Amino acid sequence: MKFIGFILSRLGHGLLIMLGVLVAVFFLFNVLPGDPVAMLAGQRSDLSTREAITKDLGLDKPLPAQLLYYINDVSPLSVHEDTEANQQKYEYKTIVDFGDDVLVWKTPYLRRSFQSNKSVTDILLDHFPGTLWLAVAAMLIATVFGILFGVLASLKPHSTLDHTLITTSVLGISVPSFVAAILIAITFGFYWSDWTGLSLTGQLYEIDPFEGKELKLQNLLLPAFALGIRPLAVIVQLTRSSMLDVMSQDYIRTARAKGLNRSKVIVSHALKNALNPVVTAASGWMASLMAGAFFIEYIFNWKGLGAVTIQAVQNLDFPLVMGATLFVAFLFVLINIFVDLLYAALDPRVKLD
Repeated sequence: MKFIGFILSRLGHGLLIMLGVLVAVFFLFNVLPGDPVAMLAGQRSDLSTREAITKDLGLDKPLPAQLLYYINDVSPLSVHEDTEANQQKYEYKTIVDFGDDVLVWKTPYLRRSFQSNKSVTDILLDHFPGTLWLAVAAMLIATVFGILFGVLASLKPHSTLDHTLITTSVLGISVPSFVAAILIAITFGFYWSDWTGLSLTGQLYEIDPFEGKELKLQNLLLPAFALGIRPLAVIVQLTRSSMLDVMSQDYIRTARAKGLNRSKVIVSHALKNALNPVVTAASGWMASLMAGAFFIEYIFNWKGLGAVTIQAVQNLDFPLVMGATLFVAFLFVLINIFVDLLYAALDPRVKLD
């Protein structure tokens, strides 16, 4: 029961966070100039078409009413007029019939893009794998090398190697990701491209006219490294601090006194117990990387949520911006719940309240 209560409590908090994000972005975007009806209908459309689109989007209502109309669209549990057009539009399942209106359960309706008139949900799902692979690759690089460098620094504290790694990690935390991405792209993808074999831009899958669709993992290296610099630096310092704390414990001295091999003491005893906060931090960084990938994707022309969202902001494509924002907020909520559960599983002192 505590587990179910914990999940429901976190979901409730997450729902409030998503509602706050929705309201903030909605009002922020509605103060910007632009005519969404003209974008959707085209400049040469007739008056009746514009009026139909205006009514369909609820743009003929006051701004607070438009907000409620949008919330009703994105909410899985919502009330709609029971018409054939709405049934096709929302694809809902009726729960309670009130006569003209019905209480329904449906997939959140994120509307259609002003620019392409495609479903926002379809656009996000098409671009999500690119961002996911980029975030996973960045987290893998950060975790593997962060733990390795952190352990090396802790084995020889206050040595030249320790000072070098700590100084480099501080620099990695301090430099903004988009600045690091530009430097990495220019250095390894342009000036040294003949040596590295890497390019400024490229996709995970590319179409060859003779071979067809090919997997190009090398195109993932530069953007993933640029995105993973900050979590790598954090994990280095976290691993070093945790290892130094564990290495001073009595059971480590006991293991050494028993004559156990030094490498076995480090790997089997010290590292195993030092990884709890590292694993938790690495899991928590996943949500941040999903959001942080936006500017990295734009710099490397990587096809993911970031690139399509920035383009939507430039084009004042309100449904796509709102949909991407809510999608990322939803990922934050899910990953944070997972991290809380993971931390409770790794550390028995933590209770699910």
